[in-house]
Amino acid sequence: MSLSLNASRATKIVATLGPASSTPEILERMIRAGVDVVRLNFSHGSGQDHIERAAMVREVAQRAGKEVAIMADLQGPKVRVGKFAQGKVTLEAGAGFILDAKRSELGDAQAVGLDYKSLPRDVKPGDTLLLNDGLIVLMVERVLGDAVHTVVKVGGELSNNKGINKLGGGLTAPALTAKDMEDIKTAMSFRCEYLAISFPKNATDMEMARQLANVAGEPHQHKTALIAKIERSEAIPVLDEILRASDGIMVARGDLAIEVGNAAVPALQKRMIKMAREMDKVVITATQMMESMIVNPVPTRAEVSDVANAVLDGTDAVMLSAETAAGRYPVETIEQMAAIAIAAELSEDVTLDADFTNKRFGRIDQSIAMGALFTAHHLGCKAIVALTESGSTALWMSRNKIHVPIYGLTSQLTSQRKMALYRNVCPLLMPQCDERDEALARAEALLVAGGVLKPGDTYAITVGEPMGHPGGTNMLKVCRVG
Repeated sequence: MSLSLNASRATKIVATLGPASSTPEILERMIRAGVDVVRLNFSHGSGQDHIERAAMVREVAQRAGKEVAIMADLQGPKVRVGKFAQGKVTLEAGAGFILDAKRSELGDAQAVGLDYKSLPRDVKPGDTLLLNDGLIVLMVERVLGDAVHTVVKVGGELSNNKGINKLGGGLTAPALTAKDMEDIKTAMSFRCEYLAISFPKNATDMEMARQLANVAGEPHQHKTALIAKIERSEAIPVLDEILRASDGIMVARGDLAIEVGNAAVPALQKRMIKMAREMDKVVITATQMMESMIVNPVPTRAEVSDVANAVLDGTDAVMLSAETAAGRYPVETIEQMAAIAIAAELSEDVTLDADFTNKRFGRIDQSIAMGALFTAHHLGCKAIVALTESGSTALWMSRNKIHVPIYGLTSQLTSQRKMALYRNVCPLLMPQCDERDEALARAEALLVAGGVLKPGDTYAITVGEPMGHPGGTNMLKVCRVG
């Protein structure tokens, strides 16, 4: 496979591993079909399960000839009902239903226990509780001790351990549980590139996660990047603070929609993607993107539009959850998503000149990155090449829409894998060179051999002197292949 094929799609694909995709054969087909990041969902399975799956991902990716990033997604607080004697009950509209934090026996159609014991302290009469992804609606009538008495407003089937949300937010559950803290240690042991934090309310939650991850990563000489999953209404007013404390965000449209209402989510999605790009952070759009493909071999027209709109908004990646974890068509879903992304990207407007108006850069390496974009766009270069240790130069370049592929060349395997999530960046491993001219020659030879460049092509390349120092990019060169 030529390198140019890797760069034909700018938007990256995150796929969740699960029962439908846990064999090496299926995973290899998924990676070849276009997966760039593999998500391990820590809501399911043991720590050892995830260690074994991470090892499989590394091995299969190598076999497929493509390094992918691993994202460990923490479960977060379990705000859920308990279990029912019959496994499920049917709640009728108008009936009373009690959520009892002290109940130890199995639930029935009148009452059920709670995994989340603080619920009685977090709600008051008049509050609306949404269960099972908002399909069941309860109105709080009164709180008596540890029992929340409600009236069913919208009934339906309620089964074991379904989630609870409060309309408008306000649940005090901490973002990081004792289980999450153990899971962080597990994730650091297999050196995940990204750690996704569930339900953060503010920057402090992310800072605490960062400290825990840094301590857990120290024995493995590894620092991970943090993704804040925006799924609480409390996170919206402090988005900029959360972004500053994170390396990226996930637009987690499921829980967020339940808390703020479905109608508010599309505008929030656009705003979050724009904010992340402006602040040089990565952004993933997630939840129900290709939901119908769990059981159908083709997506709905609405799903095609949804994915395309996220691409046109500038998201770094689109994410698949149950579609690849438990669906019937994991490989076909990825193929469809990749095709939609490519088609949407062809219609994108490039507004580099407007993007740079009144923009100020405080760092030399950032200015060089922007200069490479501007030059490549106006000269019609075939590629932009960033020789980068940390991947930061490639990240900055990827924050602006441009139809010239960016190649991030690094000697660090961790940096190569992290760059797998950056929009329009094709990460490649190149041995460390101490001499600038030798590094430039090797970079050109690598891209010519991969079919990206051919004689007569021009390309822009950035490099730092002295070589091998992160944050040292200070030179831009425009070259023509001889």
